[in-house]
Amino acid sequence: MSAPPIAVFDLDGTLVDTLPDLIDVLADTLASLGLPPLSIAEGRRLVGAGIKPLIARALAELGRDTDPAELERIYEDYVEAYAARISRLSRPFPGVTGALDRLQAQGFRFAVCTNKVTALSIKLLTELELIDRFAMVAGYDTFPVRKPDPGHLLGAIAGAGGDPRRAVMVGDSKTDVATARNAALPVVAVSFGYTDVPPEALGADRLIDHYDALPQAIADLLPKA
Repeated sequence: MSAPPIAVFDLDGTLVDTLPDLIDVLADTLASLGLPPLSIAEGRRLVGAGIKPLIARALAELGRDTDPAELERIYEDYVEAYAARISRLSRPFPGVTGALDRLQAQGFRFAVCTNKVTALSIKLLTELELIDRFAMVAGYDTFPVRKPDPGHLLGAIAGAGGDPRRAVMVGDSKTDVATARNAALPVVAVSFGYTDVPPEALGADRLIDHYDALPQAIADLLPKA
């Protein structure tokens, strides 16, 4: 029997609008350092590579020099605060559950491939009552490699019992598109995520403005079993 088709999703900016909580905690972190907060618009450009890069990028944006030891301390404090309120403001993007329902009815299996720490990813999906949807959650520290290394995406597919020949990536950033390309997979980009370039310039195979369009976009890209 062939493996089921699989859709692999990025998390922040793709499945869930996590920016309000990420930036809310970042504001407290920056305040503790005597720095002003960043706006949601400013923060949108900095999200996508994980929490530690988010902090480093924010400090650089504000002209604050830091050494690796201090960055690690700031990161640990941020993670502790963020974990305590990870789903206070974060919500799935409109249409996510309906699209998953439709794809599941077609036999699809789902995985997450994210540069968010694995434990935080699982906690967020659990609190949003989405965790049971996903056969695999591959986070920043699940494997020795991470996006855009194709091993991260291919590992997520294998962990979910899928076959790369019947898999598609769904993401919102240059990193997601590059990861799919590196793994020789088709990729759908969402236009409402976190990207520092225009969504139409990401180079995805399909670009959708709402999750209602996802099942058809995937049907256009994946051959039938």
